[in-house]
Amino acid sequence: MTRPLLLDLYQLTMAQSYFALGMNDCAVFELFVRSLPRNRSFLVAAGLAQALEYLEGLRFGRADIDFLASLDLFSVEFLQCLREFRFTGSVHALPEGTPFFAQEPILRVTAPILEAQLVESRILNSVHFQTVIASKAARCALAAGERQLVDFGLRRAHEADAGFYAARAAYIGGFHATATVEAGQRFGIPLSGTMAHSFIEAQASEGEAFRNFVATYPGAATLLIDTYDTERAARRVADLAHELEQAGSSRRIGAVRIDSGDLGRECRTVRHILDSLGCQDIQIVVSGGLDEQAIGDLVRDAAPIDAFGVGTALDVSADAPALDMAYKLQEYAGKPRRKRSPGKATWPGVKQVYRERGAQSQIVRDEVALAEETAAGEALLVEVMRGGRSVAPAPPLAQIRTHCLQELSALPAQVRQLQEDTGSIPVRISDALRALAAQLDAEVG
Repeated sequence: MTRPLLLDLYQLTMAQSYFALGMNDCAVFELFVRSLPRNRSFLVAAGLAQALEYLEGLRFGRADIDFLASLDLFSVEFLQCLREFRFTGSVHALPEGTPFFAQEPILRVTAPILEAQLVESRILNSVHFQTVIASKAARCALAAGERQLVDFGLRRAHEADAGFYAARAAYIGGFHATATVEAGQRFGIPLSGTMAHSFIEAQASEGEAFRNFVATYPGAATLLIDTYDTERAARRVADLAHELEQAGSSRRIGAVRIDSGDLGRECRTVRHILDSLGCQDIQIVVSGGLDEQAIGDLVRDAAPIDAFGVGTALDVSADAPALDMAYKLQEYAGKPRRKRSPGKATWPGVKQVYRERGAQSQIVRDEVALAEETAAGEALLVEVMRGGRSVAPAPPLAQIRTHCLQELSALPAQVRQLQEDTGSIPVRISDALRALAAQLDAEVG
């Protein structure tokens, strides 16, 4: 998990400068999103557990130090500092699965500046990626309602680790299962899978392929029925289901999957065929180019679908693949700091996010305030690491998922809509924070 050299070079060159200058005072960095993508009314925080694992385990080994020495960029004294490096700071963060909005700090690192600067890239990498995917997954979950969602995206993810952590983030956002087996092993996510068209094509006939798969599959099999002729395949499935029942077999068919064509029309036809042949208990799973908009359309049309398999659009978050997420210095040596770059200005000082709720715990508004202020609502940033160690074990992933779904249901109805320009939760910047920014601007001149 640590991979200490998986960082940007400037983290190391700045750290060496801090070391040489004797700059070791406490720094506060905050991670936030400057603005929401135009097709997002909220985001979902994820990736915190991996960020904390990284901070706890970060060590520079002999091979790492030898490579850095070969670059002729770093002093012997600084390399010795890296040999002894341990992260000793604290972290405050939003609990994973919490919806958030633009300009709100979602993670705060407090540590000696060399430490806090050195970990920038990996913290951003962990939190940014899983937040992107969890936010996409949450939109799919809102579109699907009570229907099941399965992550099919490993093969289209941007490399293996991306697919692995996408499965985790998707589960947080409301997916029910994944096809990625290692995610089941590592995170305890329920696994779900069907078959490929190649299994059908490799055998003498479609009927034989169905029969062989069911005979060798230990649970309720899902059969892919659109390889040749979907309607004919649905009838073959019904015939096989009756054969199994009449033979008293323990094998059974749990579902069929349709992966192409007009999914709304195809699933209605298949549902009619299965029902008319006495197979009302066989469910229908659809896949193939799905995203939250396609899912929403099918649900609104009352298509008889029990589960959706979502792949590419989920694991690359096709419509919003990146966020304008930043990790910026807010305080050093006890003094607030503020970046004033055009379009990238920051609010200075150590901050907290307060969330106000109305009836039935519905989220009404957020306020970003200085940490020492008292504001209405609940404080969202909580301490998760102290002295370089997590203050408590990470909550079970199922618990994080439940928290996410509860918080999604607390969003106002218009925010849960999937169309553009449906509005977002108002985020207020406190008067004291605005005054501090103005004061710093006046001092800089």
